[in-house]
Amino acid sequence: MSTAQTIHDILVDSLSPLRLDVIDESHQHNVPPGAESHFKLVVVSDVFEGKSLVARHRMINGLLAEQLAGSVHALGLHTHTPDEWAARGEQVPASPPCRGGSKAEGGH
Repeated sequence: MSTAQTIHDILVDSLSPLRLDVIDESHQHNVPPGAESHFKLVVVSDVFEGKSLVARHRMINGLLAEQLAGSVHALGLHTHTPDEWAARGEQVPASPPCRGGSKAEGGH
């Protein structure tokens, strides 16, 4: 099973999201083809009601601890309640460009 599918399944099972986008952005970074190392997640869930942004991110990082300890190098997290998602126009934010560099230079 791909890393993206594993992430998807874990978050669906744990958060029952109304919307979930697992976007593999690895191709935008200096990694080998097929690396599945950089992801952007858009998660809209009632579970986030009353939770701070930090608490939401910690929740997801905890759920994905095994992946983060393995092949996943970076997660861009966009976590919203349904009302917050509607207020932002249900728009997926653009990711910043990779800052480049080689692995030897400390790049991603």
